Amino acid sequence: MRKQEITIYDVAREAKVSMATVSRVVNGNTNVRKDTRERVMEVINRLHYQPNAVAQGLASKRTTTVGLIVPDLTDLYFAELSKGIDDIALIYKYNIIITTIENRLMKEDQAIQSLLNKQVDGAIYMSDRLSKEAADAFKRTDTPVVLAGTKDNRQEFASVTIDYQKADTEAYNLMYNDGKRNVALVIADANAVVNAENRLPAYKKFMADHDLGEGHVYDNIKDYSDGYNLYSQLVKDGIDAILVSHDIAAVGILNSAMDAGKKIPEEMEIVTNATQIASVVRPSLTAIKQPLYDIGAVAMRMLTKLMRDEEVADTHILLPYELLKKQSTANQ
Repeated sequence: MRKQEITIYDVAREAKVSMATVSRVVNGNTNVRKDTRERVMEVINRLHYQPNAVAQGLASKRTTTVGLIVPDLTDLYFAELSKGIDDIALIYKYNIIITTIENRLMKEDQAIQSLLNKQVDGAIYMSDRLSKEAADAFKRTDTPVVLAGTKDNRQEFASVTIDYQKADTEAYNLMYNDGKRNVALVIADANAVVNAENRLPAYKKFMADHDLGEGHVYDNIKDYSDGYNLYSQLVKDGIDAILVSHDIAAVGILNSAMDAGKKIPEEMEIVTNATQIASVVRPSLTAIKQPLYDIGAVAMRMLTKLMRDEEVADTHILLPYELLKKQSTANQ
């Protein structure tokens, strides 16, 4: 037989106080006398009372739950972001509901709406592609939303990320100073916010500033096989330096080049985004290192303030990045 659940009423009766007093003690309200608090806590511990989070949420109109929207949790980039979010959520006692938005039967806006229907107090969006459907879904709700690892140049949503244009330009200049002139950009989705509004403009400006022509942009290169198969086209186009948005695609290009006997970095230089993958392959990949854990942690801390209607000094935060020079470029 299931053991009878201990309720707030049972605690109040045993401690000889009102249910409101028990609630104040449970929620850490300081407006309770010390001896009363100690008596209530003694009863709570003796009866093994566990406050009902759902009931508390109904009473306060808060669920202490945060929605996390992520393309793919198997991607190390998003996994590291999630760790920072989870650690801060734990400190502030928020539970997390995760929903993925790639390879789903339902559309992205439907997946987001399904999450919001769970009455989460706030949401963090981690995809680099803030689609119009996703943006519209967020606009239709009063639920606070923070973008982590991506940005919205129209600044309609709070965000925590890096300066992609500055980081990419530094990477291009590194390869240019190594004598590379046929520089290309390899991206997963030209329509993604980070690419369309940051990476592509940075690439075009770099090419124009150095009078290098139109250049080459390779789109829809998302995974290892895409990168591996792209290599032959890079050779045909005479590419000698590339910036790759996804590290796993960069590894595909690297391995294909090595299989073909290409000398890296002498004949081709590669720069990508830094995760563990970029450092464990050989030759190791020069990479733009984003403070992924910190981005997640800062995004979650900002969200806690927004959910509590606290003042936020800056809702569009750019954190510092680092260009880690490894074996895939000459300047180490």
